[in-house]
Amino acid sequence: MDLEFLTSVLMIVGIDVVLGGDNAIVIALASRNLPESKRNKAILIGTLLAIVLRIVLTILAVYLLDIPFLQLIGGVLLTLIAVNLLTDNSNDLSSIQGKTTLFQAVRTIVFADLVMGFDNVIAIAGAAHGRFLLVIIGLLISIPIIIWGSKLILILMERFPFLIYCGAAILAYTAGKMVTHED
Repeated sequence: MDLEFLTSVLMIVGIDVVLGGDNAIVIALASRNLPESKRNKAILIGTLLAIVLRIVLTILAVYLLDIPFLQLIGGVLLTLIAVNLLTDNSNDLSSIQGKTTLFQAVRTIVFADLVMGFDNVIAIAGAAHGRFLLVIIGLLISIPIIIWGSKLILILMERFPFLIYCGAAILAYTAGKMVTHED
């Protein structure tokens, strides 16, 4: 495994962790009113569907970034996301209500991941530079981290705010590479 490949995998994992930190909170909020047996099912089904959706959208985004100037536009959008991460760090998740049926909870988890994962998909597609293996490896490594570790990551970001700057730096670097690699 060469250094560039390993660096790209680490960037994808970093991007996924930074931008996916709220997903575990959404999962918890959406399933909190279910009985425990259904809660675990909702978490499992919702997360698996969200993962499949995220992989499909990321692969689609990798293809789309081959369209002239779309990578430039994606880089500009990613720069705006990085700036937003630095300037507005208050994501309001309080509007997500606990659901009372398994279907409602799963639907909320998948829909929230779709909406909140857009920035993630663009960033990962840009960091992958058209290599699907990087997308798959990065997502397979980072999704378990997000599911089981995002609460810890959010605590660490609150305790050590400089980590937000590290995350924004990863996004800005990826955005810069997207803009400069535009053909």
